[in-house]
Amino acid sequence: MVTPFVSGWESGGTPRLVAYQDIVKVWTICGGETLGVKPGMVETVAGCELREEAALIRHAEPVLACTPVLRTHPNQLSAAISLAYNIGTAGYCRSTVARRFNAGDWRGGCDAFLMWNKAGGQVVRGLDRRRRAERDLCLKELPR
Repeated sequence: MVTPFVSGWESGGTPRLVAYQDIVKVWTICGGETLGVKPGMVETVAGCELREEAALIRHAEPVLACTPVLRTHPNQLSAAISLAYNIGTAGYCRSTVARRFNAGDWRGGCDAFLMWNKAGGQVVRGLDRRRRAERDLCLKELPR
């Protein structure tokens, strides 16, 4: 569920096979992977798929560690992993999203995704769209 949702937010739906600097000048490749990316790096489509899968697994464990309440809530977990993939697991675990989920405030947690729509202090249209999509997914089959 997470991989199809995350794919394409960073790259407009098509993986970028040559490293580039994102809006805040972080070296990035494929669909938003930053780990170990250097200028001039090139990747294949298959390599991008493997990188993304590994990255999502790498982000899922810390998300579940700091918000164990998500273990039985796949829509909220998928949205949270997508957010953590974008803002980092430390950022996610300190976020209002995580605090509200852990407090049992499911709707408040989902609404808090919308706070993360900026880069370099400025609202970014693509991030705003992504956060709204994550919130929409989060609100599906919301726990009572």
